[in-house]
Amino acid sequence: MISTFLQLPKAQQEILEAWEYYEDQQEGLGDRFKNEVRNKISLILSNPLHYPLKGKYHEAQTDDFPFVMVYKIDKRNDRILILSVFHTSRHPKRKYAKRR
Repeated sequence: MISTFLQLPKAQQEILEAWEYYEDQQEGLGDRFKNEVRNKISLILSNPLHYPLKGKYHEAQTDDFPFVMVYKIDKRNDRILILSVFHTSRHPKRKYAKRR
């Protein structure tokens, strides 16, 4: 079991933007989204190999929101790197693109 994780700036920005969007739609919905992301991170940490490997990254689908969490297992530092929290309506190639 891995106990630490690091969210890259791209993932942090995507979470913030999604939170803002959902809060604009309905008060408290953004918080539900952030809680779901936290819960999914906990599941990833407890069993990082559970989610499918797509190329060189794992992808974990959130349960109630249309997002995929893209992550990498950093064995050297014994942590999970969250690369992206990607809305599934976006073009799949943008999952791995760096944010400008």
